[in-house]
Amino acid sequence: MENPYLNKGLENVFAELQLVTVGRMWGLCIGALVIISITHFVYRWRNPRCNGKLPPGSMGFPLLGETLQFFTPNTSSDIPPFIKKRMDRYGPIFKTNLVGRPVVISTDPDLNYFIFQQEGVLFQSWYPDTFTEIFGRQNVGSLHGFLYKYLKNMVLNLFGPESLKKMLPEVEQAANRTLQKWSCQDTIELKDATASMIFDLTAKKLISYEPDKSSENLRTNFVAFIRGLISFPLNIPGTAYHKCLQGRKRAMRILKTMLQERRAMPRKQQSDFFDYVLEELRKDGTILTEAIALDLMFVLLFASFETTSLAITLAIKFLSDHPLVLKQLTEEHEAILNQRENADSGLTWKEYKSMTFTFQFINETVRLANIVPGIFRKALRDIQFKGMHTFTLYRTSQLLITVINAKKVKPNMTNNTNIDAGHTIPASWGVMVCPPAVHLNPVKYKDPLAFDPSRWEITCLNFLYLDCMNNAGIQGVELNGATKHFMAFGGGIRFCVGTEFTKAQMAVFLHCLVTKYRKILGNNKQHIALHKQNRAITMLAICVARNTTPGVPTCLQTQQDHWSQAAQDIGQQDILSAEEGEQL
Repeated sequence: MENPYLNKGLENVFAELQLVTVGRMWGLCIGALVIISITHFVYRWRNPRCNGKLPPGSMGFPLLGETLQFFTPNTSSDIPPFIKKRMDRYGPIFKTNLVGRPVVISTDPDLNYFIFQQEGVLFQSWYPDTFTEIFGRQNVGSLHGFLYKYLKNMVLNLFGPESLKKMLPEVEQAANRTLQKWSCQDTIELKDATASMIFDLTAKKLISYEPDKSSENLRTNFVAFIRGLISFPLNIPGTAYHKCLQGRKRAMRILKTMLQERRAMPRKQQSDFFDYVLEELRKDGTILTEAIALDLMFVLLFASFETTSLAITLAIKFLSDHPLVLKQLTEEHEAILNQRENADSGLTWKEYKSMTFTFQFINETVRLANIVPGIFRKALRDIQFKGMHTFTLYRTSQLLITVINAKKVKPNMTNNTNIDAGHTIPASWGVMVCPPAVHLNPVKYKDPLAFDPSRWEITCLNFLYLDCMNNAGIQGVELNGATKHFMAFGGGIRFCVGTEFTKAQMAVFLHCLVTKYRKILGNNKQHIALHKQNRAITMLAICVARNTTPGVPTCLQTQQDHWSQAAQDIGQQDILSAEEGEQL
């Protein structure tokens, strides 16, 4: 006789077992699906889709890529380890992933030159989102086409040759005033002091800003901004990146307030760049907006003082380390004084343009400084390169154009499948040109880490003329002086518009330094600059230390020795008198 209760119990047990089995099966399916999805994601991360063969390299960890390695501090003056290790392993062109974006890094001069020449056609200026967030989404580096050319012309009105001619006396006065101020101090931190000099001069020219008359310190906010500029993009209170964003926010607030005040009380005559911007904003149908104008002002202030101050600091260090170079530089500038009718008259434009060795010295300084560690572009279409000198560009199955040795030839509309593919840069991928690898290439520069201005000696009268450079055997030269092997100020149509302003500030500062001051070697190899009138500038010994990657020397650390005590140790017999100073 069947027991109904037993049968019901067995049914419940079987039902529960069935539910457990089904649940386990679903769990296994979901787990398998998750594992497959993760595996597929990792595979796709490491092997991105491409209509050809990608350059060698590694995409790093999922999501992070190789961002952490990229931002690892670099304490040498050589090519950043991140770049150098991958050059040794993969060659001059390799792929990676930085801050979530696939990037091809090029250290090959021919490909770099090709990238610059194809600006707006096959490539366009691009920077990772973190940099865009820092500099503003409408900053001049992120704009293209007509709007970029429009802003470039605005800046050239301020920093072009004609404006520089008028500005030269102001630059000389600022240099003399700064050197005299230094001579009254026991010690100075050279990088900070030069940055202050350049910032005050530039801010006055741009926005008529004078720190002594302002209630807010604009430069302090820029310093906070710069310290976190090359840092891991983690926007959490306490991080360098967060402080960087806060510094930008405060600086932009000050600039916006100044712009609004100037709008409320316009000037009758243009006296600074702000006045010129306001005039453009008042025009009917203008494409300039207040946001674009403020971002432009912010970028100009940053670029003008931070990069130039670093270059001047390194220039003084190189003069300290190379007495023969100092002697040759001094002779050139004293010759300028000797040719004047009035030795105390100001520097003229003709005298400035005659500083042949000075410009060689400046070129060598910025070559070794490598202030710009990377120049970013974005590929607008699939770009195929073959070997070191041949590039083929294609879209879908058609070959659009062939470039051989960076020279365009007639498009060949043959089928792409019959061509050796080489490697491909996919459309929308980022491309980073690496100037340090080019500037420190031992094939082009003998003993590349050595400071040698004579590298730049040529038989031509003007470094900037294309035909002259080609006659000297230097190929691939642009009218602005950039070459395949020298891109300290960029290249192509996006060549830095402030280049001449930077060179002028450096040249004029060096002129004032070597004609009015003398440097001697004190105890413990500490350098003391002495004025002809027996006023001493006692500077902390400079020790170059790169503390950010890839190779941005944002901090020139100093030995904390008090040079005023060193001056006493040298003794009065070593302090030059005014008469002795005149004889040097």
